[in-house]
Parts: sequence; structure tokens; C-alpha cells
Amino acid sequence: MRLIVSGGGTGGHIYPGIAVAEGIISNSPGSRILFIGTERSVDKRAFAGGKFESARLNCQGLKGKGFPAFLKSFGLLPVSLIRALKLVYRFKPDLVLGVGGYVSGPVLLAARIMGKSTCIHEQNSVPGLANRMTGKFVDRVFITYPESEGYFPAGKCILTGNPVRTKVAGIGQIRRLAGYSSEVDDSFTLGVLGGSLGAHRINTLMVKGLVGIRQDLPESFQVLHQTGSADEDMVREAYRSAGLKARVSEFFEDMVDFYQNVDLVISRSGATSLAEMTVLGIPMILIPYPHAADDHQRRNAEFMVRGGAARMLLEEGLTDSRLAEEILGLLTDKDKRLKMAEAAKGLSRPDALSTIVEECKKIVTD
Repeated sequence: MRLIVSGGGTGGHIYPGIAVAEGIISNSPGSRILFIGTERSVDKRAFAGGKFESARLNCQGLKGKGFPAFLKSFGLLPVSLIRALKLVYRFKPDLVLGVGGYVSGPVLLAARIMGKSTCIHEQNSVPGLANRMTGKFVDRVFITYPESEGYFPAGKCILTGNPVRTKVAGIGQIRRLAGYSSEVDDSFTLGVLGGSLGAHRINTLMVKGLVGIRQDLPESFQVLHQTGSADEDMVREAYRSAGLKARVSEFFEDMVDFYQNVDLVISRSGATSLAEMTVLGIPMILIPYPHAADDHQRRNAEFMVRGGAARMLLEEGLTDSRLAEEILGLLTDKDKRLKMAEAAKGLSRPDALSTIVEECKKIVTD
């Protein structure tokens, strides 16, 4: 199969696309994959190794911008469409998959103009603008949450879940959940994820909160904290000064190592992170990004809370002491963490990738 995957701007769009690409290649050796993404650093970093062919479009989002920025973004669309038409013509794909983000719009439109088969995957409970628009003309719409179906034309949606990367899915059986009991472990590792770009508010709350309860933490307590580039030095120094054992990084390239070592994760509620943590059965404290389009991160988090897999704290009005209280409560209640972990696994869709791969093959052969 020759597949174009388009989307980007955040890891939440890129990594499901990588998962599908890995699945296609595993299922059909000799397949060729072309990723068309953005000029943002997260896209460049994801494809720096050269595992897949890649190209980029110079386009920008339209939603939530002031009028001058909107005009600039709108003016880039014709140029992006022409570039996308050239890429589609040269690659000659059997199928084009959009995984969200503004860059997928011109690519899917170009594929439609050229008569190519198309599909999209929506990771969030509330679809983004690009997927809402392209969902009107693509052949299939793969969705993660049942409530997303109402945003798309009837009969197009397939509830698949959100695919996770092969390496992440492969450690599901390694998770150390069976040892949970009602007592505090000798060791406890807290993971902190702020999304692919980091989260300044979470960073500051975490630093102040953990310092405030330092005396209540087990001696072997440690933190794995993804900060984003702006706060890396500040967070590392704060933990060092407080005598807290911590591994701090702008971005964790090896998420397999991260997930294998954590007992609880504090995170935004982006769809890809949630998919990975549910597949692995990791208890979560979720702090949705309050400015996400259509407040979709809060909706994602509410789904996890209803299912018993997570606790949700809204950023507005959240204090470091309140966050620390929540951490300490779950740290000392291992039965609660075990129940949350089992609930997370119950919400996962480990067959998401295989379902999407099979549906992609059907689209091509129909």
C-alpha cells in the first residue's frame, strides 16, 4: 500500500499517525508511507530519524486568531493546496489518512480533487475544525469517543479508539500492577506530562506542591517530569534544592522507559496520552488544558473520570497545596490506585490499531 498520513503541530496528532504507519508496514511489508506535516519543531523531531518519508506544508490554523493573523493564515491556503496537489501527484497514494491539525485540510482536499480514497481519525471527544470540515467528504471517519459521531455525516463513522505506537503497546503486560496492596511501597515514581510542548502552570504547581509535602514523601520517592523547553532548568533546580530525586527533561524521547517506571501520572488530557495510559493501566490525575479548542480536553478527562480511571482537577483556581493533597492521597491509597488502573484498562481499546489497518485496506480494495 502507498499511504499518505497528514497532520501535525502536536504529538497528539502525530503519534496516532505513526502508529497506523507502523501497523500498515507490519501488515503489508513493502508499503510506502509519506507523512505530510507542519514546520513546527515537534513534527521535525518526530521524523528526524528518517524512518518514514516526510514533507511539510507552510500553513497555519484559522481558528482563534485575530483578524490580521486570520488573513495571513487564509492567504497561505492556496499555496498550501498547490504544494499538497504536487505531493499527492508525485507520491500517487492508494489512500490518504488525516490525523488532525490544520495541515491535514489542504492535503485531504488535494486528494479529493485528484480522486484518491480518503479517511480521517479523530482522537478527541470534540473534533477539531480541520476534521469537521474534511469529515464531510472523506470516505471513512475513525473516532475514539462515541459522542464524536454526532459531528459527522451519518453512516461514515467507525468507533475504533485511538491507536498507540507499537513500542508503547508492547509493554502493556510489563506494567507492575499486581504488586499493589494497601500499604505504601518502598518506592514510588510519579510521572508528570504537560503535552509535547510542556505546561508552565503544571510545572509551577508541581514544584511548589511537592516541596510543600517533602517531609511526607517516602525516602525513595522520585519524579519523572517532562517540562517543555522553557521550564526545564527551573524545575530541575527546584527539585535539586528540595532534595527530591527527579529526572527532568524537556521531552522524553523514550516513552516506553517513562511508562514502565511510573505508578501515577499527572497529565493534561490530550487524547494520545490518555490512549497510551489506558492501554497500560496507569492511574491518572488530569488537569485539562483550559484553552483547548471547544474545551475538548475537559471532555476527554470527564470520560476518564466517569470510567473510574482518573481524578480531574480544573486549572482555574487550582492551588499547589490542593494538587499536593491529591498526590499524597493516592500515594498512600494503593487499593484506590489499583482500582483506577483496572478501570483505565477497561476503557482502553487495544485493538484500535488493527481495526484501523483493516478498515484502511477495505477502503483501498472496495
